[in-house]
Amino acid sequence: MSFHEIRFPANLSFGSVGGPERHTDVVTLANGYEERNTPWAHSRRRYDAGIAMRGLDDIETLIAFFEARQGQIHGFRWKDWSDYKSGPALAEPDYRDQIIAIGDDVTASFQLAKTYRSGDHSYRRPITKPVIGTVRLGLSGDEQQEGVHFEVDTTTGIVTFAHPPNAGLQITAGFEFDVPVRFDTDRIQTSVASFQAGDVPNVPVVEVRV
Repeated sequence: MSFHEIRFPANLSFGSVGGPERHTDVVTLANGYEERNTPWAHSRRRYDAGIAMRGLDDIETLIAFFEARQGQIHGFRWKDWSDYKSGPALAEPDYRDQIIAIGDDVTASFQLAKTYRSGDHSYRRPITKPVIGTVRLGLSGDEQQEGVHFEVDTTTGIVTFAHPPNAGLQITAGFEFDVPVRFDTDRIQTSVASFQAGDVPNVPVVEVRV
């Protein structure tokens, strides 16, 4: 699958609706108990880009972006305004936001990740599309400098240190990130008259694995 490293216009995704989706197989046994299982290790996000359209200029921008991606063929970046930072929504990313690994004297490359916690349980989400210029790293409380101590591959979310971190050092990170997505349709239907009457096009977008 081809992926275009371009973000869907952020001003158009601002008013979109969407979020994470899980796939759960539920089997009800004869005694009334349930067995639940899932083939997915990670959630998948879905959005509707059409809801955010505010004028005919937005529709024109949407169609141009859709055509350049050739419908469902090429993936692209999407800013999920409800979840695009490593830390609190109203705070700037801090290099202490997330623990992504522990040094072992050997490994130099690490995948960025965000951990979601609730009570005693947590979910670790790989981050594959960090936003350029926002990634900050730390080693046991000491902030590192990009271009000197580490490099970031913003197409994969992998950070690589100039030298493998010492064994036992806590590797932390802060960042902003996009979601890799594609259009979930090969057709966009619009009507000037309907749009002016308050009817918005349906433009489904779905997360892709990269």
